[in-house]
Amino acid sequence: MEVPEELTSMLDGDYGPTKQKAARLVVDLASTAGAEEFIRISHAHVSGVSVITGGHGLRRFLADLSGDKNGKVTIPTTLNSAGCDHEKMEEMDIAYPDFLEQQFEIVHSYSELGIDAILSCTPYDRGIEEEKGIGSWAESNAVCFSNSYTSLVTNRESGLSALATALTGWAPRWGLHLEKNRVPNILVHVDCEMGDMTDWSILGDWIGKQIQPEWKLPWGPMPRIIGLPNATFDMKKALTAAAANYGCPMLWADGITDDAPDVENFQGVLHFKQSDLAERYRELSPKGIVDLVVIGCPQASVSEARSTAAFVRSRMELGEKIQNHRLWVFMSSHNYDIIGADGTLDILEEGGALVLKDTCPEVTPYNRANYNHLLTNSLKAEHYLTSGLNKMPTSVATIEDCVAHAFDPTLLPAPRPTLNSGSSKTILSSKVNISGNFQANGHGIPSQKNWSIRGRALVTDVPITYLGYVNRDTGVIEEPGHPLDGTPIKDTILIYPKGSGSTVAPFVLMGLIYTGRGPMGIINSDVCPLTLPAASLLGTPYAHSFDVDPIMNINSGDLVQMELSDRKTTIKVISRNGEER
Repeated sequence: MEVPEELTSMLDGDYGPTKQKAARLVVDLASTAGAEEFIRISHAHVSGVSVITGGHGLRRFLADLSGDKNGKVTIPTTLNSAGCDHEKMEEMDIAYPDFLEQQFEIVHSYSELGIDAILSCTPYDRGIEEEKGIGSWAESNAVCFSNSYTSLVTNRESGLSALATALTGWAPRWGLHLEKNRVPNILVHVDCEMGDMTDWSILGDWIGKQIQPEWKLPWGPMPRIIGLPNATFDMKKALTAAAANYGCPMLWADGITDDAPDVENFQGVLHFKQSDLAERYRELSPKGIVDLVVIGCPQASVSEARSTAAFVRSRMELGEKIQNHRLWVFMSSHNYDIIGADGTLDILEEGGALVLKDTCPEVTPYNRANYNHLLTNSLKAEHYLTSGLNKMPTSVATIEDCVAHAFDPTLLPAPRPTLNSGSSKTILSSKVNISGNFQANGHGIPSQKNWSIRGRALVTDVPITYLGYVNRDTGVIEEPGHPLDGTPIKDTILIYPKGSGSTVAPFVLMGLIYTGRGPMGIINSDVCPLTLPAASLLGTPYAHSFDVDPIMNINSGDLVQMELSDRKTTIKVISRNGEER
């Protein structure tokens, strides 16, 4: 693999320490991915902005980059949502010490790098008719939307890999950059009415929940969906955003997207029926008092805001008004300005709604003294709000029903639900206990030289979702139903297929490594742009692509030796269950 001259100069430090770090990460990613060449990128979108998502790992990393006058992005780069609308802090009632100060610090640090702080998770919804070119985007819903419906091609980058690309202008050519990898691997038949955007959100999330651990999905689940009716912009957005919860980087929907490439076999064939949709609505419906309704995850489009306003106005005409700002609508500044000009904003605010810009529901720290049960129209919001990110009971309904609950807090006078009020679905695992000797050979990454570590293995064949499902303070996996739920990753040799969920994952992992709560070494079986960046930048031993799968041949608790020499990594079981060999 030949490294471009410009990138080589960055590696040599000719462009300063910030671009040197970025170039090192780009080359590490190329090596891990088995890329044969590098590609120029035309646009980047960086995630990891809110105080509660990036946390102290993000703040410390950005502080490490400060002071380098040459450390500026080289391509147009935009920034994801922040954790608050700084003009409405009093209304949001954020009970988080020094939150606004820390948020300003993060946004300022990104701006100092030359990044355009649009503070939006919907960079595809800014009045641009058609995205195109090669991007490096690190917002899961934006990646899936753009790959599925536009001409923009982007891998599912982490916040760190997108930043590295933005600083260097280069990325490895791999994954979805290659046409051969842009093929469906799951077939989904839809046999039910799909008339509301929340129906589409439920479908996207439902597909992700059906994934089996034995399916081979190297680039994530990429379904071809048959049987959907014509779709509005909001329906398309809702579908891809929810599908992205489970690592989906693109999808095909017959009659809505470009035709899906023909494939001989699918990893799985799914059937989504009216009963499945109805059952999910029953499971997700509010069972008790709703404290707050949130609309706009991803940030609301103009049409989504207008639809919400229409339901608000119909209640206002009856003389009603939302009390105590029980409805929050989240938007980008771009769309906020549009609804401010056409009167939609006036309707929402006169009706008692709080319209927020620059932030979104999942990255906002709610005051738990006032809000303990949320209602939303988005499965993306529900996925993260119920996770360790916020740990808030969250129900789902259509916009019409959401607005009804915002106006009338007495609709369900029963006690508020709790996260433990229902049983969690066990995530399927194919792991079995293994005995006997085991040794395998794999690959390291170029930035790491020789090392040797010995420790206890922690192994799962289920992807790990760092944001929201790994406690950023303790390093304990907190995902009900996950095989490792309740298990700390500290000082382990952590072996798992790849990361899933939010592209902010590396900042969570970095924070744990900074504070000594992270693993001593990491092995991924699949290329994982959500894990490698933290290991690359902080020097945590990392290996991948073994000739024999360590996941199925090493047990949690086994004492293992992991070594790197001449970029070749070996993993060897020293003892099973503490018995020396």
